[in-house]
Amino acid sequence: MKDKIKKYLKETIIFVVILTIAMNALSYYRALDLNKENLNIENFKSLNNIEYKVPTNKPIIVHFWATWCPTCKFEASNIEKISKDYEVITIAVQSGTKEEIQKYLDDNKFTFKVVNDEDGYYSRKFNIKAFPTTLIFDKDKNLKFSEVGYTTTAGLYSRMALIK
Repeated sequence: MKDKIKKYLKETIIFVVILTIAMNALSYYRALDLNKENLNIENFKSLNNIEYKVPTNKPIIVHFWATWCPTCKFEASNIEKISKDYEVITIAVQSGTKEEIQKYLDDNKFTFKVVNDEDGYYSRKFNIKAFPTTLIFDKDKNLKFSEVGYTTTAGLYSRMALIK
């Protein structure tokens, strides 16, 4: 019995390691196509029509997501958590009207800043083709990290700590 438990534990660990490597490789491959330019947008118009000025001398996370994306739904609580400690602007890509997105946010108790990218302007500008995609810019608005696909809260915090 003890040998069976060890065998299953070993197989589980191997599976998790292989899965982690595969997911990171896939994220890296997808990130190759992203627009790697500096963040050259000074303002965003938020969901409630308030002009959001991108802060100077602070790192910022720009997170692309969609209400119809299952992985985005799973990751949204991570974005909510980090938005309490860092500058985060999220861009809801082709996710419906302002009212539909606001209902989604209210239903899930999310308070992060949202831009409605109804026509896909920002996703085209950054060449985003998969969701979620997270871009992390340093205080000078240079792209330091990009993640295509799910990222953990710990992963977000560790990346932000590296660029402070």
